[in-house]
Amino acid sequence: MDSSDDKFAVSGPMHMMEIGTGSSPTKMAAIDWDNQEHRRCIAACLTNGIYVMENDRSKIRLRQRAHELAPAWWESFHFQLFDKLEHPCKCICCKMSGDGTRFIYGAVFKYSPPGGAPPPPPPPPVCFIVAFRGTMPRDPTSFGDMGLNLRVLFNRQHSSSRFRNARELVEQLLDSNPNRVVWLAGHSLGASMALDVGRYMMIKRKHNNLPAFLFNPPQVSLAPAASGMDEKAKRRLYGFSYSLKYGLGQTILWPLRRHMEVLFEWLSPWVPEIYVHDRDGICKGFIDYFVMREQMGEHLGPHVARSATMLSYRDGLIFSAVVGFGEKNKEQPHLLPSARLWLNSTADGNAHELRQWWQPKLMLTSKQYKWV
Repeated sequence: MDSSDDKFAVSGPMHMMEIGTGSSPTKMAAIDWDNQEHRRCIAACLTNGIYVMENDRSKIRLRQRAHELAPAWWESFHFQLFDKLEHPCKCICCKMSGDGTRFIYGAVFKYSPPGGAPPPPPPPPVCFIVAFRGTMPRDPTSFGDMGLNLRVLFNRQHSSSRFRNARELVEQLLDSNPNRVVWLAGHSLGASMALDVGRYMMIKRKHNNLPAFLFNPPQVSLAPAASGMDEKAKRRLYGFSYSLKYGLGQTILWPLRRHMEVLFEWLSPWVPEIYVHDRDGICKGFIDYFVMREQMGEHLGPHVARSATMLSYRDGLIFSAVVGFGEKNKEQPHLLPSARLWLNSTADGNAHELRQWWQPKLMLTSKQYKWV
């Protein structure tokens, strides 16, 4: 029943394991918290631990503690499982039978140095990591996952119980540990969840000290369709699109634009780490969103680019269809003013899978896009 992909000693970051001790998850090289590669690998491994924990549950490995594979993905870095996020199965069979099956979709991990002693100064920049997994298509939980993916498609994910529970858990964690640093992490659908939590904490609580590691977050856009165009044609297409959105923002969509201006001002200090692959169509929209924003600022002028960046056609359609534009409908949380974009151009492997992000020697470039 064990999958080699779930075994940390087989599939984990070998370059962070001490030579000759790869079979033992406790024998790791010293963590350099100032090293961005170490931070990226740890956030990705703990996120993968959620997938493996759900596999442990679905394959009955949780009932046989000696066969659990998930703990090695966080204990190897001196983290302990602090809390879990679960949701009930919503398939027809479970509803009719009253089965209490609950799927694991997230967890809170607490940093616990060896021996329980406080870490030597300077302390690591993290006390808790809250991580969320993405869709598991070959798992029974996929029914609920796909429903959430549809919500993301229509920008209605923030009203779901899973997203709401995640916000509540992080809010309680921050209230209980006001002086502790909390990281957010997630992959694919889970990255959308981490992004939603981070935005909520910025907008509602003005809490910008939430480092976020977002791996392959989905971004609904026409970027994949434009990927086959040459650069000149692509710039013309985006130039037309930005000009159109600017015009809409000055006329029929001006209430939405004004609302987004306020949201962008509140969100601008928060700079999440976004990890994308240039071959991944699911998150490719983030690449064009930031790169073209900069190019359109030079081509059309910063005022036009800034105004158009705050709007999307999807939001415009939803806004136009809503009568009264109530408070619930004002929230359009999928756009970002600031981020550090990490672009992986490595040719090998699945461009959307999580495992790429704990590999060494990636063809990785980064650039920070700040809303000023």
